[in-house]
Amino acid sequence: MTRTTGTPIRFAATLEAIDAATIVRLPKDASAGLPSRGQVAVHGELNGREFLTVLEPDGVRGHWMKVPPGLQRAARVRAGDVATVDVQVVSDWPEPDVPPDLDAALKAAPADIREMWDDITPMARWEWVRWVNATANPSTRERRVEVSISKMQSGKRRPCCFDLSSCTDPALATNGKLRDA
Repeated sequence: MTRTTGTPIRFAATLEAIDAATIVRLPKDASAGLPSRGQVAVHGELNGREFLTVLEPDGVRGHWMKVPPGLQRAARVRAGDVATVDVQVVSDWPEPDVPPDLDAALKAAPADIREMWDDITPMARWEWVRWVNATANPSTRERRVEVSISKMQSGKRRPCCFDLSSCTDPALATNGKLRDA
């Protein structure tokens, strides 16, 4: 059972397409009801279909979420449609999808780093994944994977030096802000 906290937030929003991604932007008042300008883990419903996700910051004090194809099918919506969305903050974050390059580096790392990775919170793992994924440049990404392992080797449990309230998806953001559809 997922433990929720705070007041449920309900809103209607139009699904938008940005390139190949379908997203929902939270209205300003909905984002204002969240506990952070950064990522926030939520349990929710899209047109009555349940999901568990992490809302992403949009870089302008708001939030957004990707709507994967399976959820779109289940909720019978697509880009351009208006959907009813209910979200409630959860205290137990879901595990992030660790990208293959970071996963390989973690598996090849000394045991103390793997133990630290297992010991840090899912929220901290989301931050490491987000930092590695926040570049489209292959050499920068490779360097970030190396730096992640190095920082963990020196005892760092979270990455530093990036704005947690900016939009870090390089496919959807420009200068730290979620692009318009």
